[in-house]
Amino acid sequence: MTTLKPGDKSPQFEGIDQDGNTIKSSDFEGKPLIIFFYPKDNTPGCTNQVCNLRDNYQILIDAGYQIIGVSADSSKSHKRFIEKHDLPFPLIADTDKTIIEAFGIWGEKKFMGRKYMGIHRNTFVLDGDHNIVHVIEKVKTKDHANQILSLG
Repeated sequence: MTTLKPGDKSPQFEGIDQDGNTIKSSDFEGKPLIIFFYPKDNTPGCTNQVCNLRDNYQILIDAGYQIIGVSADSSKSHKRFIEKHDLPFPLIADTDKTIIEAFGIWGEKKFMGRKYMGIHRNTFVLDGDHNIVHVIEKVKTKDHANQILSLG
């Protein structure tokens, strides 16, 4: 789905997190970053994904990564999602889909024979210079941290 690939420069982004704070790509200068996109708060696959990242958060931090999540849900929805699952990383509320579209992950999806527009579950691993090092398009929601760590 995404047209971004390893070696490309990451789009610059700015968004509001669950607490109303502005998060910008420039906040992560010099730091490797995991930016994961997911369809919807409190759905089974998305909950599995964020809980797997939560459970492996310290391992990912120790490996040098910063982590942020992005979906089109509101800050209020993100705040409830974070509180319910005790998530240690921020979630950007990209309600106007500016970041989602910049990363090229908004598009046609199919579910049970039905076609609709939505967010494709993708994860981008960036180096400290905001170059895309890896793109994970087939996210294993229950084992996502290991997918990231196995990239090297």
